[in-house]
Amino acid sequence: MTFSNNITAQSGAHDLTLSKGNNPSEQNNGILSYMSQDYISIAPGITIEKARELFFAGIKNDQIPPQIFVVDGEGYLLGLVSAKKLLQADNNTFVSDLLRRVYFSIKPDHSKHETVIRIKKSGSNYVPVLNDGKVIGVLGPEEIARLMEDENTLDVQLQSASSPLEIPYMQNSVFMLWRKRSVWLLLLFVAEAYTSTVLKSFEAQLEAAISLAFFIPLLIGTGGNTGTQITSTIVRAMALGEVGLKDIGAILRKEISASVLIAITIGTAGFFRAWMLGVGMEVMMVVSLSLIAITVWSAIVSSIIPMLLRRVNVDPAVVSAPFIATLIDGTGLVIYFEIAKVMMTELAF
Repeated sequence: MTFSNNITAQSGAHDLTLSKGNNPSEQNNGILSYMSQDYISIAPGITIEKARELFFAGIKNDQIPPQIFVVDGEGYLLGLVSAKKLLQADNNTFVSDLLRRVYFSIKPDHSKHETVIRIKKSGSNYVPVLNDGKVIGVLGPEEIARLMEDENTLDVQLQSASSPLEIPYMQNSVFMLWRKRSVWLLLLFVAEAYTSTVLKSFEAQLEAAISLAFFIPLLIGTGGNTGTQITSTIVRAMALGEVGLKDIGAILRKEISASVLIAITIGTAGFFRAWMLGVGMEVMMVVSLSLIAITVWSAIVSSIIPMLLRRVNVDPAVVSAPFIATLIDGTGLVIYFEIAKVMMTELAF
């Protein structure tokens, strides 16, 4: 790592260094693209009076860092000293007397997603970046805010079934937007095509009871909407570090319990909707029970898939709303027609 514009004052092997580094945007890889090299480091063996003198000499643009890194002569991080304690301490004490351990740091090879989760859990707003124990940079409040904003933007773009935009929206050409979106839409098109295959395989049932076709949009729409709600909630909770693989049992219990209540509500509404269309009691029961079954099935699928993707080290944000809706569409139709075959006498063949 290259440092420039260094200000160094010697009162021992290594007293204080203010590192004024490259603009983070000049970096090109992971956390290094956010990391700042504007930090202050001091040696543990100097007095507070000397450290304070060097500290004030090193401050630029009236920006006072909340923490000062204490390093040895080779740059290994020994601990931290808060700027507040440095300014309040007795002049004749030593920096080592104020030293406190570093409980949280980031490595340059950490992914942005992992870094965001770790920072949120720690509550830190000034995080050293260490390479084999040596300080190479810092994530301060501005860097952390930019990192979290970019990670949130990435999740939103992935969940909308679009490749992330590397540059601001208005700077993207029409061709770039086409390239980012068309691949995902083609994949969804292929996945959605199996819905027509399902309908084709149940052609006889549709011919025997044409009224079943009236409710297909309602059924697949309900399943997709249910799945989207659950997936969005779980993916966000995973991004915040609130849940993990160890919580999959608790998540399933919670979501299935909630989905049963929702299913009963929607099933009742579906029953009355079928009654309003005058399709007969058998179809009314089929529609109601199918809505209940599809809603619960959607909850199970939408709860498990993000966890399975995390298990194989795939960002769960790729479980976009369109993908969940597509998956539920086909399986929901199978559930619908199978229930119809069991309950409707004219379909019992």
